[in-house]
Amino acid sequence: MELNLYQIDAFTDTPFKGNPAAVIPLETWLPDNVMQSIAEENNLSETAFFVPKGNGFHLRWFTPKTEVDLCGHATLAAAYVLFNILGYDQESIEFETKSGVLSVLNKDDWLAMDLPTQTPAPCNVPYEIVRAFDRAPIECFRSEDYIVVFETECDILSIKPDLAYLRKLDLRGVIITAKSKQYDFVSRFFAPKYGIDEDPVTGSAHTQLVPYWAKKLDKTKMRAKQVSSRGGELACELCDNRVLISGKAVKFLEGRIELKI
Repeated sequence: MELNLYQIDAFTDTPFKGNPAAVIPLETWLPDNVMQSIAEENNLSETAFFVPKGNGFHLRWFTPKTEVDLCGHATLAAAYVLFNILGYDQESIEFETKSGVLSVLNKDDWLAMDLPTQTPAPCNVPYEIVRAFDRAPIECFRSEDYIVVFETECDILSIKPDLAYLRKLDLRGVIITAKSKQYDFVSRFFAPKYGIDEDPVTGSAHTQLVPYWAKKLDKTKMRAKQVSSRGGELACELCDNRVLISGKAVKFLEGRIELKI
């Protein structure tokens, strides 16, 4: 069996920036253990697989260690493959996923994802977070991840977390964030228990960050940057219980996988 594989850098228009994701189109699903093995072999934060379903597609995401319920940058990458490589000629794509139906609109070289918000709730700062970052944040929240707010963008850039403590936390990962002068806010994301020490750009993190910053800044449209070493830019808009997250993408490589199953 041979499969096409595309590696797409999401939330950037420049190769070697943004967040790389592997995308593998399928006609029918492979066994779960095979898809998990492919994701482990790719060793990227996410590998996306999709199959045709009705007028849209069924989409699933795998880290090197596990399947996840929501991944923004791999959704953006899958839409890029369909629109720009496989010749999908409609204005928008609907993906059926574990997080419901997600649509992606192709407009002016930007891909806009319509995702459900994950509004965070205030919480006490876990001991592991204080030890991991060697400093106490000004606020802490929890949703799918912990959202840890620091005073300045310099705090976000300078932090070197002790990942051993982050692996002990009960949620998926930890987002650190602060206000920015050039952007509305900046962030970084760590999920070492899922095999992702630091994710370059995380769409699903912004489904949690946007509700927080919309309330804090009293605005619904925002520009954000995830300030990892690769970095990536996002345009965000809060729309009731949905968030529109827009970005660009670029193809890095195209290849084939040979399997004997």
